[in-house]
Amino acid sequence: MKNLSKNFFLCGIVGWCTEIIFTSLHSIRNHDFRLLGVTSLWMFPIYGLASLLVIPYKFIQKYSFLIRGAVYTFFIFLGEFLSGRLLTKFHACPWNYENSPLNIKKVIRLDYAPLWFLFGLFLEKILKR
Repeated sequence: MKNLSKNFFLCGIVGWCTEIIFTSLHSIRNHDFRLLGVTSLWMFPIYGLASLLVIPYKFIQKYSFLIRGAVYTFFIFLGEFLSGRLLTKFHACPWNYENSPLNIKKVIRLDYAPLWFLFGLFLEKILKR
């Protein structure tokens, strides 16, 4: 239980920091060189749930990084979809992808799959240490 809560906290912090960096760099597209990053308190537990990726890792650890990354992408999309739909019901979802042509129900962007692929592999390195 101690390890699970430690991993939950670690994934929450790593996710928060990564999101702040990502949104900061995204501001360059808008010519906002203050590089302000944004996130939401809701994102901490959502990223914290990524600690559950240790479960599929036990079954796929011997496979190539391509298979592992694809599995992580699937589970990250699933978590993003479920949490996004739940938060949307309460008008609390901090993201809305309706302007993206590759969105699913406004809460998933399929064009983010390569980023989630890499993020999943990054979290694998953190969680398996």
